[in-house]
Amino acid sequence: MVYLFLGQDTFSKETQFKSLKQKFLEPNLEQFNLDILYARELTLKGLQEKLLCLPVKTAKRLILIKEAQDLKEEVREFILKYAIKPLPQVILVLDAWQQERSNEFINRLSRYAKTLTFKTTPKVDSFTLSRSIELRRPDYALRILNQLLREGERPERILGGLRFSWERGTASPIEMRRRLKLLLNCDRDIKTGRLNPAFALEKLIIGLCGLSKPLH
Repeated sequence: MVYLFLGQDTFSKETQFKSLKQKFLEPNLEQFNLDILYARELTLKGLQEKLLCLPVKTAKRLILIKEAQDLKEEVREFILKYAIKPLPQVILVLDAWQQERSNEFINRLSRYAKTLTFKTTPKVDSFTLSRSIELRRPDYALRILNQLLREGERPERILGGLRFSWERGTASPIEMRRRLKLLLNCDRDIKTGRLNPAFALEKLIIGLCGLSKPLH
């Protein structure tokens, strides 16, 4: 009952994880039987405590460890031993950004885990981000933003790309003014240090998706 998700296609990973939730968890009990952990913050004791928690009114619990390539060494060693004989009531999913099986931890774990390899995320840019905003898809837009930041794109370039794509679009003057107001507020929050750049951009995306009209 150990899964290993490899690759950078976040959307496909989330779709696969959603299918696991639908298969093993009752929607009204999900909050009691689902834990989402982040590798960099995860301690060995913390993981062990989560694994030993019993399912609530169901047969299985689901634990997802995100960014598993960043696990601490002692946690890695524990997981490698755990994967040989996992607890029957727990489904453990490790989500790793990298695909290379040459990585010793991934190579060893893949011998015992059900390994799913996802394609590298398609190349995205500010125009892709703008399109997802036009479609009022904040979930997809936030994933694109996350990928852009991971790839090292600077916040000011993202803002500039959004503005440029709007100038080529067909938004009404009123909506354009609203968009620009949100964009300028975001730019100010970043430059003054009032908000973390990633958080400021996420706030902008959510605001823009609330303003935009879906295209048909």
